[in-house]
Amino acid sequence: MAVESKTKYDRQLRIWGEQGQSALENASVCLLNCGPTGSEALKNLVLGGIGSITVVDGAKVEAADLGNNFLLDEGCLGQSRAKSICSFLQELNDAVKVKFVEESPVALIDTNPSFFSQFTLVIATQMLESSLLKLDRICRKSNVILVVARSYGLTGLVRISVKEHVVVESKPDHFLDDLRLHNPWPELKQFAASIDLNEKDPVVHKHTPYIVILVTLAEKWASSHDGCLPATRQEKKEFKDLIKAQMLNIDEENYQEAMDSAFKVSVTHGISSELRQIIEDSAAHVDSTSSDFWVLVAALKEFVNNEGGGEPPLEGSIPDMTSLTEYYVNLQKIYQAKAEKDSNAVESYVREMLKRIGRDPDSIPKSVIKTFCRNSRKLKVCRYCTIEEEITSTISDLQKYLTDEDYCFSVGFYILLRAVDRFANNYNRLPGVFDSVPEQHMLGSFYDSEIEEDVSRLKAIAVSILNDSGLNGSSLPEDLVHEMCRYAGAEIHAVAAFIGGVASQEVIKLVTKQFVPLTGTLIFNGIDQKSQVLL
Repeated sequence: MAVESKTKYDRQLRIWGEQGQSALENASVCLLNCGPTGSEALKNLVLGGIGSITVVDGAKVEAADLGNNFLLDEGCLGQSRAKSICSFLQELNDAVKVKFVEESPVALIDTNPSFFSQFTLVIATQMLESSLLKLDRICRKSNVILVVARSYGLTGLVRISVKEHVVVESKPDHFLDDLRLHNPWPELKQFAASIDLNEKDPVVHKHTPYIVILVTLAEKWASSHDGCLPATRQEKKEFKDLIKAQMLNIDEENYQEAMDSAFKVSVTHGISSELRQIIEDSAAHVDSTSSDFWVLVAALKEFVNNEGGGEPPLEGSIPDMTSLTEYYVNLQKIYQAKAEKDSNAVESYVREMLKRIGRDPDSIPKSVIKTFCRNSRKLKVCRYCTIEEEITSTISDLQKYLTDEDYCFSVGFYILLRAVDRFANNYNRLPGVFDSVPEQHMLGSFYDSEIEEDVSRLKAIAVSILNDSGLNGSSLPEDLVHEMCRYAGAEIHAVAAFIGGVASQEVIKLVTKQFVPLTGTLIFNGIDQKSQVLL
């Protein structure tokens, strides 16, 4: 990576590294509709250094656009909205390739579906259900990721649609260090045995790494408990007492660290149920069409069943701890050497499998295999149903959400956003939008009667959706239906900024293949200031 890019993207490189930044710079993103929601999403991606963007929008800039889209000014009135937005986005980052197409996204979906196959990812904003169904089929056929984003008054949603998305570097917030204190290998045992815990030198005693303390005392415990490590609450308490008994002074931080980490000795042997599910997945039976990820998973399975003895490859890193420098450096080398050995074993399986399925044995780089091994405990596989499957299936969880006080408004908005789309298909307009109402009547009884009629229509459609989902007899709060009609399809900038921000965050996760993307539909409830993932 060029020095200029490293300087420009310094802070984000600390999050997703050069590999993630490279993925962003090689990605091509298409945005459908560049209202405030879409503009906010693209603004974040352009600043992050996305490779290229293409904006598809056939509208002209109107006065209303100036009130909710900060990328437009009065000089843009009457001009192409796509062209104006692209002009301002280009100013934010001249390294990004910016293009625009002055055409209605709905028309483009109908007349030129092959247009979308050139992109890594498509962001569809403010699109009705009928068009999304077509677009989803097009994107899936071309293996293009689809991110749906919509803001509507004080609510909004973000949803992902792709056949399968795999994550190697999931980077969970909280995950247990891979120290193997429950199953130390010979070199670690040998190193621990070389250090005398009864050393009387106070400096050495208080700077013995807690890993050494735990390995040594766990072996001592096992020798007097038929080879078993502490399992019950009482045994774990007794093991902590055993650690405490080794202390010479109360201020020995390394022994306090040992007591705080004593539970790591009792970690269950083997792999997690989630990782077990991945390595037993049918996709792990690889052939010439398999992706690199599944070839790596198949190799991982062989390692776990053979050299690993039921365990995944060692990560090879250790946390900071109170220790003499010499001890800490030696420990690092022992963990790194074991991780290297495990990675080499996995690599040999990878090369063998690639050759067996008729691919170049060196087609997966060693660096990719090492990264995979380092993160093998944290692999994620996300599979998404199609939009059509979501809207036509019976969803049992909806009943649970509807009766849950914390979720009832969010699931209400979810149903009503779907109802709004059906309303638009039936009446050729959004609820609450009346082009024929004279301005002088907008706040009068005439307008009120029109709103009430739309409320009744929208409510009937929402009840129909609930019935189709197997929730016969269920209903939504009356005031929520009123709110949806009152919104009249407005994109409020504050809501659009939030929804666009979430959408761009998900795009970065999907493109870099780091962190776990949304696995359901995110609903923003601006009334209660909540965002919740449904389904």
